[in-house]
Amino acid sequence: MKNFEIAVIPGDGIGREVVPAALDVLNTIAEVHGGLRFHFTSFPWDCDYYVQHGKMMPDNGIETLSNFEAIFLGAVGNPQLVEDHISLWGLLIKIRREFEQVINIRPAKMFKGLASPLINPRDFDLIVVRENSEGEYSEAGGRIHKGDDEIAIQNAIFTRKGTERAMRYAFELAQKRRGHVTSATKSNGIVHAMPFWDDVFNQVKRDYTNVDTSSYHIDALAAFFVSRPQIFDVIVASNLFGDILTDIGGAIMGSIGIAPAANININGKYPSMFEPVHGSAPDIYGKGIANPIGQIWTAKMMLDHLGEEELGAKLLDVVEEVTARGIKTGDIGGKANTVEVTEAICQGLKHL
Repeated sequence: MKNFEIAVIPGDGIGREVVPAALDVLNTIAEVHGGLRFHFTSFPWDCDYYVQHGKMMPDNGIETLSNFEAIFLGAVGNPQLVEDHISLWGLLIKIRREFEQVINIRPAKMFKGLASPLINPRDFDLIVVRENSEGEYSEAGGRIHKGDDEIAIQNAIFTRKGTERAMRYAFELAQKRRGHVTSATKSNGIVHAMPFWDDVFNQVKRDYTNVDTSSYHIDALAAFFVSRPQIFDVIVASNLFGDILTDIGGAIMGSIGIAPAANININGKYPSMFEPVHGSAPDIYGKGIANPIGQIWTAKMMLDHLGEEELGAKLLDVVEEVTARGIKTGDIGGKANTVEVTEAICQGLKHL
């Protein structure tokens, strides 16, 4: 019997609805499989917690989470209570940085039963490997002076170590997929960091002669995500570029509500964290209409990370069978609610 200890942070808004849905699915998998068991420990760290305690998590929060094999996160943010930069940096980004989750991976594919806004989506199936610890989201910089003389400085920091490990992760992943890596750059405009990025990419690819490569400037690449996404396999990108591309990936799938993500620790020291791309959507929280597929697909990525790739593949197949039968929430053209979609997926798993 395999036992997995999972920390659960439902977070804010619809995270409180879709996380329980995904946990039901994981428990169903454990019931059907019989050879594994999940032990979930839930933590009430969210914007309500901040209002009560003046912080997004307790002082020993990171130490507490370090005892788990993975972290399953819902959504963070309630701007009516806490400013977004406070909630994000106090919980989500704090966990990413403290646990050295240096890689963020987000897949996008033509999903059965979903109507892509593209006229001809041509069965695209891609995954973005995003550098997750530095780049444009580095904290270096500041603001000085006031009034007309005010200056804001934001330094993008790229280290060879951070850049190379993201690229090597992308190449290793491509070897398990279709054998192609695309680099997202902008060396014709960002004249120091991006030529450095290109240099490292060109050096790394020499160690992967069995993998084909290409390189596109981010503006053209964003356009190609819309006009010909089927040409891409694995895309490696900086923190900002990866963030933008994966939102486009969600859009061409038909809804960001189904897009998953994984924050990966690659040195084995700390747990990785799994979260959907969508936000907390406070405008629909409590209505029972939130799309649980993003959180459930995120659970599939967690299964993959825990070494249960076969179960993860079966789960995604069942999810696609459910959407293909038209059991979908309103954001992707259906009439089902959160519970109905979740129950259909659980029933599909039981019939495997």
